Amino acid sequence: MDNNALFTKSISLEGLGIKNNNVHYQLTPDELHEITIQSGQGVENSTGALAINTGEFTGRSPQDRFIVRDSITEDKVWWGKVNIPFSSENFNKLYDKVMNYLSNKNEIFVRDSYVCADDNYRLNVRVVTETAWSNLFCYNMFLRPEASELDGFSADWHVVCAPDFMADPAVDGTRQHNFAILDFTRKIALIGGTGYTGEMKKGIFSALNFILPVDKNALPMHCSANVGDNGDTAIFFGLSGTGKTTLSADPKRKLIGDDEHGWTSENTVFNFEGGCYAKVVNLTEENEPDIFRAIKKGAILENVVFKAGTNEVDYEDTSITPNTRVSYPIYHIDNIQPGSIGKNPKNIFFLTADSFGILPPISKLTPGQAAYHFISGYTAKVAGTEAGVTEPQPNFSACFGAPFMPLHPTKYAEMLSKKMKDAGVKVWLINTGWTGGPYGIGNRMKLKYTREMITAALNGDLDNVEFVNHKVFGIAKPQSCPNVPSEILNPRNTWADKDLYDVKAVELGQKFKENFAKFEEFANEEIIAGGPLV
Repeated sequence: MDNNALFTKSISLEGLGIKNNNVHYQLTPDELHEITIQSGQGVENSTGALAINTGEFTGRSPQDRFIVRDSITEDKVWWGKVNIPFSSENFNKLYDKVMNYLSNKNEIFVRDSYVCADDNYRLNVRVVTETAWSNLFCYNMFLRPEASELDGFSADWHVVCAPDFMADPAVDGTRQHNFAILDFTRKIALIGGTGYTGEMKKGIFSALNFILPVDKNALPMHCSANVGDNGDTAIFFGLSGTGKTTLSADPKRKLIGDDEHGWTSENTVFNFEGGCYAKVVNLTEENEPDIFRAIKKGAILENVVFKAGTNEVDYEDTSITPNTRVSYPIYHIDNIQPGSIGKNPKNIFFLTADSFGILPPISKLTPGQAAYHFISGYTAKVAGTEAGVTEPQPNFSACFGAPFMPLHPTKYAEMLSKKMKDAGVKVWLINTGWTGGPYGIGNRMKLKYTREMITAALNGDLDNVEFVNHKVFGIAKPQSCPNVPSEILNPRNTWADKDLYDVKAVELGQKFKENFAKFEEFANEEIIAGGPLV
């Protein structure tokens, strides 16, 4: 639902500690769009979308993400490099400074929204932002209440975002001037010093990753999901750049959501969000028509570059960042699942962009292998995506979303394993990365082939074909697949130097083993046996 009616309701934020009468409440997307342009903070592109620059930060800053360590989190959060503790004392002092800062702004923007499409798990969220475009992002990404729900709206959580507020690390206890902090006692996501909008949505996602399994017995998942005409739900796990958004936007299936979902004990899968946040690097209408056409009035493009002398986006230009993105409300996609809820999944796909060119383009996993690969959360960085990355590097992110997982990864893996077995789900590993050699030698797997392999799995076309186990990883490779050349199904066959493939496959298997060593004491024999045979 669009909900574009203008709300003129006056609200007070004094309960948060903000003494500012110039509050823009629940402005429409068009109004936020125009305010951004008039303030010189954004421009309109050739399709009517808003284009903005997020400034110093064009992606998340994992080392500056903190969780307040208190009686709620002390014994439950998996503390370490991912979940960095922050004291309640420092949080309270920093929070007061941010509230004083916002109290002295000429204007601030407030939006009431919620997350979790299933009413049994709904969490009301009030968002307070320094900029109009940050508020528009939250209109797109969070779920939109009906006008009648705004009277008496009570927020379960608050998101406060002040990009131009700079912390003083020596005084405030932060690492540097930017920060994203979750306080589960005060139920606040506090963000400052960064304009990257993804920090807001990932802050609430991280909160749900704690709340749902601890309080609601529901599994939170960093995944996309869609549903077929016969009601069969498919889930796509994967890290950024592996194809979650692209592959779930299937014109033959209805989209539930592209990034964050819950799997309930009532056998439903529901979207956390009300929109999509898609990477647009190298975007074309031919390869990703749904995303391409969603970029219109109401959408926000981040850190893109226009073709010289025009306001037409050059999606191949990564001079600002390779992490160019667009956010848009889910109703910009034509083929969506009403209510954003599906039934128990029949197929789960783990997506990896293996830039070493080792893993098969599609393989079937046993329950033990599924748990092992879920805990591993593998993909690979390619040269040039980050400073200092000059050759492919393995990237392991537990549960395909470690930066957002407050609990120990095995907690989520145990929940997923049980749900998979109870629902009789088939689990597939999909390599959307390289074939014929590693990055720089081989080629990226063609999107049309990946789509055909996923379609075959969904349709049951692989149920009766021959499978052969990979010699290093033990995963089952189909020997044929409709509309896919059989020679690419075995990655070893695509390499010119097959002996080199064997060597590199063992090396990658060893990296899996080295990464998994920190989880072994928590894993059972079935899961450990699901790893590489090296």
